[in-house]
Amino acid sequence: MNEKLLNKEYLKKISEIQKHNKAYYDKSAPIIKDSEYDKLKKEIIELEKKYNFLKNPNSPSLIVGFKPSKNFKKIKHRVPMLSLSNAFGIEDLENFEKRIINYIDENKSFKIEYSAEPKIDGISASLIYKNGKFVTGLSRGDGKEGEDITENLKTIKDIPKDIKEKNFPKEIDIRGEVFIKNSDFKKLPDKFANPRNAASGSLRQKDPSETKKIPLRFIAYTFGYEKDIKVKTQSEFLKSLEKWGFKINHLNKKITGVDNLIKNYNLIEKKRDNLDFDIDGIVYKVNNFKLQKRLGNVANAPRWAIAHKFSANSAISKILNIEIQVGRTGALTPVAKIKPINIGGVVVSNATLHNEDEIRRKDIREGDVATIERAGDVIPHITAVDKEKRSKNSKQFIFPSKCPSCGSETIKDYNFITKKKDAVRRCSSEGYECEKVSIEKIKHFVSKEAFNIEGFGKKIVENFWSLNLVKFPEDIFNLDYNKIRNIEGWGGQSVSNLKYSIDQRKNISLERFIYALGIRHIGLENAKLISRHLKSIENFLGLSKIDNYNELLNIDGIGETQIKSIKTFFKNNTNLKVLNNLNEILSINNSIDLKKDGLLKNKTFMLTGKLDGMSRAEAKSLIEENSGSIVSNVSKKLDYLIVGEKPTKRKVDYARELNVGILNQSQWLKMLNKRS
Repeated sequence: MNEKLLNKEYLKKISEIQKHNKAYYDKSAPIIKDSEYDKLKKEIIELEKKYNFLKNPNSPSLIVGFKPSKNFKKIKHRVPMLSLSNAFGIEDLENFEKRIINYIDENKSFKIEYSAEPKIDGISASLIYKNGKFVTGLSRGDGKEGEDITENLKTIKDIPKDIKEKNFPKEIDIRGEVFIKNSDFKKLPDKFANPRNAASGSLRQKDPSETKKIPLRFIAYTFGYEKDIKVKTQSEFLKSLEKWGFKINHLNKKITGVDNLIKNYNLIEKKRDNLDFDIDGIVYKVNNFKLQKRLGNVANAPRWAIAHKFSANSAISKILNIEIQVGRTGALTPVAKIKPINIGGVVVSNATLHNEDEIRRKDIREGDVATIERAGDVIPHITAVDKEKRSKNSKQFIFPSKCPSCGSETIKDYNFITKKKDAVRRCSSEGYECEKVSIEKIKHFVSKEAFNIEGFGKKIVENFWSLNLVKFPEDIFNLDYNKIRNIEGWGGQSVSNLKYSIDQRKNISLERFIYALGIRHIGLENAKLISRHLKSIENFLGLSKIDNYNELLNIDGIGETQIKSIKTFFKNNTNLKVLNNLNEILSINNSIDLKKDGLLKNKTFMLTGKLDGMSRAEAKSLIEENSGSIVSNVSKKLDYLIVGEKPTKRKVDYARELNVGILNQSQWLKMLNKRS
């Protein structure tokens, strides 16, 4: 699929999930069913797994939930409440296990014991206990900071208020799910869409006496912060929870082997309709806490756990027409507009067609009767069309050879890795020459991970564009507020709020600035790498003057694809004009190293060969955790080359020639006061 098309589809999904997060977590007024939300979430995460260039700070892979409501006091979680990666079949589970084994550098015969726990479709909560007493209860919030809903949680009978057991930790955050049984939900007044929404709305009542009227339940399954916990495995912890007076899910099992996980999954799915509470999958956790700690986390999800979602929902509908959408990177994405149909409790009117090749392979046409599938959180897509029901006058869909926005030629880039042309077709215009691309670029510029201008959403971008108020990013900081006051729907206070939000964002970090530019293949993580390497906006702007882009090859994680995109960006005169204008308006802060006092401070490292009992990913993490940095090439800027088994001889020889320090694994670990 074309990267521009993919990115457009991806950003559209991000925007959609943000809207639903706000409606659900902030307004307690969901506008879609929870199953529809879950599918959307999965679709985003699946796209990110398949295409590394898709990154967004508002992605469910990076954030959890939504910022805490202003109605409640905000409290930081002592240990973040992470989300989970999703699996949808045996291949995903096999890959999950392979990643674990590769990370800890074990052979294929290594057996991993899992705790398999049915995932209740409720609302996450964290209960803080000190000396056995329940003192504070928090919602998940955004994963880092939650709402203080203590008084509402105290109304739940399943939550012990005072625990006398001797082996109960001095301090611990017990985490679990608040939910409503289906039988109890049927007795409630008809004001909630489903049990999950009822639980959410009840927990966020301002008056605990109103919450008390709702039959809320609580099942515990994990912990966050802990002090003096004695158990060594998740299964032991679950047993302890029950002894301490918490309810646990009695469908929990200890299982070894992916095949056995699948067998258990199939058994649970058959029982699903007979349960008195909703479950939407099974969570698999590495059972051993020591191994969990070693595996650690990626972004906002643990490496040691995954949620196996239940099978997809599907339905039959008619394709009314096929629209081509143009994304920020110029990708042309086909979307089928279908006759609205209810799938798993959600009304679906759009289905992604992915790309030109997908349409051709499945021979999808306007007017076709199609099977629409919503596979566990993935955006609805068409799995097949019924050709027997096709009209005799049906015509094959012809993908446009010219951009529907600006009329430029559409192209498919050649991928030098696969030696094939990309599946995604793109608008060939660069910079801000294409209207649709420009609008999407500005939407990206103001988005949360970029400038995060509150109150400047995509609808406002589109409106201001149509009114000629904003055509380039710098226009945002030079708005005519007098004109805005005359626009319908804008009052004096809303204009003042917008001006305040924009003024607050005139000071920005270099990494967020680079990300906000929307350079193809430069997501937030790559922007961080570039900013840490270049340090200042002057050095970034200097790339176009000195044409020394190969300097970026020294950044681990930045390759030729990213460098090519940066070159293309700087060659466009409009982009350069935008950059210079923004630099005059904004205060762009130099990059600051995240860690300053580690044992490897100001030292650069490179790895070659296989390490003993440690994967390369673990080694890099150790270096970065101790303030060291990783480079991908041997040069005079390299301080140490760490050599494992079967190293690349050329790298070792070149390091010696440049008098670079060469360390074996033991010598390197001694620098960290560790033993191999």
